[in-house]
Parts: sequence; structure tokens; C-alpha cells
Amino acid sequence: MSVTPTSPDTRKALRWLLVVGVSIMLAMGLVLLFLLMQATQKWDVYAQYFTLLFGLNAVVAGLLLAIIVWIAVRLAVRWRQGKFGSRLLVKLAAIFAVVGFLPGLLIYGVSYQFVSRSIEAWFDVKVEGALDAGLNLGRATLDTLALDLGNKTRAAAFQLNEVSETSAVLSLERVRAQLDAEDVVLWASNGSPLATAGNSRFQLNPERPSSALMRQLRNQAVVTTIEGLEEALTQPEVKPRIKALATVQPTGFGLTTEPRLLQVTVMLPPTLVANALAVQAANQEYQERALARDGLRRMYIGTLTLSLFLSVFGAVLLAVLLGNQLARPLLWLVSGVRDVASGDLSPKPVLSGRDELEGLTRSFADMTQQLADARSTVERSMEQVDLARANLQTILDNLTAGVMVLDSAGCIVSSNPGATRILRVPLAAREGQPLASIEGLGDFARQVLEQFDSFVGERSQHGLDHWQQSFELQSASSQRTSALLDTSNNSTTLVARGAVLPNQARLLVFDDISEIVSAQRAQAWGEVARRLAHEIKNPLTPIQLSAERLEMKLSGKVAEPEQAILTKSVKTIVDQVDAMKRLVNEFRDYARLPQAELSALDLNALLGDVLQLYQSEAGSVPIQAQLDPSCPLILGDAQQLRQVIHNLLQNAQDATEGHAVTEVVLSTRWNPTSQRVRLSVRDSGSGFPEAILKRAFEPYVTTKARGTGLGLAVVKKIADDHGARIDLKNLEKDGQVQGAQVSLSFQVADSQNFKA
Repeated sequence: MSVTPTSPDTRKALRWLLVVGVSIMLAMGLVLLFLLMQATQKWDVYAQYFTLLFGLNAVVAGLLLAIIVWIAVRLAVRWRQGKFGSRLLVKLAAIFAVVGFLPGLLIYGVSYQFVSRSIEAWFDVKVEGALDAGLNLGRATLDTLALDLGNKTRAAAFQLNEVSETSAVLSLERVRAQLDAEDVVLWASNGSPLATAGNSRFQLNPERPSSALMRQLRNQAVVTTIEGLEEALTQPEVKPRIKALATVQPTGFGLTTEPRLLQVTVMLPPTLVANALAVQAANQEYQERALARDGLRRMYIGTLTLSLFLSVFGAVLLAVLLGNQLARPLLWLVSGVRDVASGDLSPKPVLSGRDELEGLTRSFADMTQQLADARSTVERSMEQVDLARANLQTILDNLTAGVMVLDSAGCIVSSNPGATRILRVPLAAREGQPLASIEGLGDFARQVLEQFDSFVGERSQHGLDHWQQSFELQSASSQRTSALLDTSNNSTTLVARGAVLPNQARLLVFDDISEIVSAQRAQAWGEVARRLAHEIKNPLTPIQLSAERLEMKLSGKVAEPEQAILTKSVKTIVDQVDAMKRLVNEFRDYARLPQAELSALDLNALLGDVLQLYQSEAGSVPIQAQLDPSCPLILGDAQQLRQVIHNLLQNAQDATEGHAVTEVVLSTRWNPTSQRVRLSVRDSGSGFPEAILKRAFEPYVTTKARGTGLGLAVVKKIADDHGARIDLKNLEKDGQVQGAQVSLSFQVADSQNFKA
């Protein structure tokens, strides 16, 4: 299975999703870290948003878990389906997940122990005792300051016993200066201010003492209170102070006997106030956190657990994504290698990154392209080789010469149709068999192998590249031909040429030169006929005349028995001389055939004239005419064609005599396609022997005991002069020869008047 490359949009979406997920996890981690840092100071804020934060973390953890489960399911499905690359992806995801999970688990364990022990250490008994001692010290200091201020206020009240209301202001100023007070007020018994010094003098209605203080003052000589200390914890603008309230007893000599009240207000030192508030706030926070230590521990541990979940889920998700990013180039390369191994050299996609693996995909794509180009070059070369082989095979198939390849043992490796035609053996069916095992080719095979063995031995010495030799090939049918036939006419003359191929196979090229030999023989026979006609014909007439004169002189002068012998002898001499004259005339006619004078000729009309001569002959084999009336005029010499027709008809009648079916058919047919007129003479005789079919047109080749064999030779010569194609074949039916047929194909008189 090949890895399907993701599209650029898909890769962009995955990268965007990865960036968003990492950003969310980082943001939540920073928030958690910030809250943990602020927990010791603002744990109430942390507790307020802990539920919301816990819910958000749980949602994100759930989403990450769902994504991880979905990825795990996909990997499992790919694994079960046996898809390529699933094992590598699972291994990489497992490795990255373990690498991310184990450190996270270790950090979680350490942090858990640290948080648990740290929270317990915060609420140590010594810390609580120190906070209590600080609170007690602060209270004692404040009480001491209040007691001292009360005593001083009581002493000042004794000084104001004799002071009248009109001079009370100056007295109060002196008291305020002595006590370093912030405010001094002299109150009447009914609670109305009589005189003020300090800040109260700017107020129309200074704050009166409470009724509770008034009642308490009746039982005590002086009353002190500390105000604003609790409010200062929450309201920094409030300044703590100590108020002292003492009774000013009137003397007996005064104008009035009603008691008055002296109120002195002194501000607490800022340092003391700050320390007292700090100790009080620390103790309050300590007590609150001591009461909520279990909840705080759960908050911290819960936060750590959520952080662990986020880190583990993020590590697993990053493991899968990074494993996929790492495995994708490898799977791409492996898939490409498998495609190349299977022969698929189509262009391979590449990754656009800059790292080494993605660069390797580009190098692999370049290599694949080079392989594809090389294969295309090889395929083009192979196509050219195949084309050359096909051209060579076409040439070999259409060669008239025979071409045969033999191995060193003489077995046939290959052959062309020309070899089959010349040797008359289906060589294609005999491939792999020894040439010598074919009937009738044993001697030929032996001679050829001898030539090759001799050539191989002499090639290195003389630098030869081929050998050439002629052979007389006797076919099996030729060996069974009638003894009346000349054996030289029953053989096939071959000229063969041999060479050794680079693979040590043996190339044999041969051609049938029987027709060339026949032509040479015909030319030789023509020369012989001319000389015979010249040398033999002249003595024949004197011999005949001398025999006839001798018979005339001796007739009646010898006894009856001698007379009979004389008459018989003279008749024999005359008959033989006539026979010799006819033979000499045939030789003369063959040697001195005049040049054909071609003109427009109606072949059907010529055949009608000739047939009239045969119809008047009694006892001869009947001739059936089948003439095509559409035959156009041909180019021919009427006198020579008449001789051709006579020769063919006489041969057909001679071949038909003595057979059960005696029939000779003379026919013509016009072929518009080839633009030729065909003349055929068909008999119902025994046909030609196979050896005669090849040399039937040579002089002195005949199946007749008393024939000269010049009839078909004359026909062939006249046909050549007319540019006609001549064909000779046996007619077969049910595998038996039932006659022979000679056909001549003539040109029309004016071929431009006829359509092809």
C-alpha cells in the first residue's frame, strides 16, 4: 500500500490545529503557575476561581483525551487492516508518549510530596505560638500606653478643678502641650462641650463620649479606650488613637458644683500600629488557613494533577503529531521505494520542508525521475531494436533466398519462409531438430556441417569471414521419379553461403539457382539445336534420296525374299530420316524463334480459329471451351500464340489419353484488378511429377518416352517474349492428383482504357 500524501491545505490545517492546541495548553499552564505563586498571599482569589479553572482544565483534558482516543482508534484500525506504515507510527507514538509521560509522572510525584510536606510545615506549632506571643505583646504595649495616658489625664483633671469656663481654653492648650495630645475637650455633665483644644476646636459638634463610657466613668476615676485599630486592618486611612476620659471634681468654693469631664485623645505611634496590624493580620490569615489546610492541600494537589493531565495529554498528542511528522517522510520514501521496485517510475511528490528527511524525498524524486528518463531511453532503444528486428524479420520473410540459423550440433534454431519454400520442408515446425534428421536433407546437412567445420578451422589462419559452396539437392520424390527421366533434371541446385555469428551460432544463406541453370541449359540447348540443324539436316536429304534411288534400281532385279528385305530397309531408312528431319526442324524452330511482333489481338477469336482444327479430328480428346466474353484485346503475336495454343492442347490431349475421364478445358478470364487476361489449359491426366514441375520449361525435360521436351520450352520462350506470366501446377482433389493446368497471364492492349 502506498502512502497517500496530504494536500497543502490539510497540512496547513494540521499545523494550525497544533499551534492552537499548544497555545491553549501553554496559556492554561501559565495561569496555573501564576495562581500557585499567588496562593500564599491571595489564596481566597485562588479559591474563588479554582472551580472555574478546574472545569476549564477538565474540558481541555477531555478534548485532548478524546483526540488521543480517536488517534489511537485510527492507529488500531490501520494496524488491523495491515496498512503500510501503521507499525512505525504506533512505535513512534509509543516512544514519544513514554518519553513525555515518565518525566511528567516523576515530577508529579516529587511535587505531590513537596506540596504535602510544605503545607504541613506552614502550620507548625512554633509558628502559631510566635503569632500568639506577638499578639499578646502588642496588646500589653497598647494597654500600657492607655494606662499611662489615663494617669496623666487624671492628673490634668486635678489641675482644672478651679479653672473657670472662660479660662478653660488656655488651660486645655497647656494640657495638650504637656501630654502631646491630638485633641483635648472639656465636657459638661450634660454632654455639651465647654472648651476644646486641638482638632476639636474646628468642629461645631465634637463627638461626645458614649453613654456606656459615662456610666463606666461613674464607677472609675478614669476610663481609657483604644479606637480605630480594627478598622485600620481594612481601612488604611483610619488612624488608631487612645482616648482617656477623667472626671474634673469641682471645689467647694466654686460657683457651681456640677462635675465636668476631661477627654484627651492621643494618636498611636505609626510603627507600633503597623506592627500590631501586621501581627494581627498574620495571625488572622494563619488561623483562616489553618482551618482550611485540607482544602488548600486538595487545591494544590488538584492543580498539580490537572497540570499532569495536561502535560501527559499534550505529550501524547505531540508524540502522535510529531511521530506522524517524522514518519511521514520515511513512509513516503518506503512507499516510493516499493513503487519503484514494482516498476512504477511515475513522478513522486516531494515535501516542501528544509530538513534532511524532506530533502531526502526531493533527492528520491529526482532519482526516480532520472530512472524514469533512463527507462524511457531504454524503451525507445528497445522500440528501435524491436522495429529493426521487425524490419529484419520482414526482410527475411520476403527474401527469395533461404536463411537458416543452426547451432554447433547442426540443429535448426530459426529459419525464414524462403528456406521452407526452397527446401519444401516446414522448417518452422522442425526448430530444435537436427537438419540431418529431415528426409531428403541428410546429405545436404552433412556437407553443410563439413563446410562449417572446415571454415572454423581455417578462419583464424586465413582471416575468412564466410564460405560459399554450391550443392545439388536431391529430394525424396526426385529419387522415386521414373527411370525415364534424366536425373539431372530431378535435382535442385543451391548456392549456399555460411558464416559464424557472434554467439557461435551458424548462419546459412542459400538460394535456388535451378532457374538460372535452366536458363543456361536452355541457352546451351539453343546453341546445340542450331548446330544440329546445320550439321545433321544437310546429310539427311542425300541419305533419303540415295535409299530411294537404290530401291528403284534394284526393284525387280533381285529375288522375292531380297526384294522384301530391300523394301523394308528402304522404308526404315526413309522413316528414320523423316523422324530426324522433324527433330532437326524442332531444334531449328526452338533456336530460331523470331522476335515477337506485338499488336492488339482478340484472344477469344484466336482460340476459336484454333479450336475449329481440333473439332474436325476424329477420335481425339474433346476440348471444352470456357471463354470470358468480357476479355479485352491483349498485346500478342498471333502466329506465335497459335503455336503456344497448339503445343498446350496437344500436351493436354496426350496427358489425358488412357484415363477414365478424358477432358481438356480451354478457358479465358478477365481480371479487372490486375488488368490482365488469363489463358488456362486444364487436363484430367496424371499430372506432372514433382521434379518435373520445377524444370518442365527446360529443353529435353519430358515425361513422354519419345518426346523431345521442347514443347513447353518453346511455350516458355514465347511467353517471355510477350511479357506474360506462365504458371504450371497439378490439380488435386481429396489429396490425389487429378490433372494439370498451364496458365498464361497477358497484358491488355491499352491498360489506360480500363479501371484498376
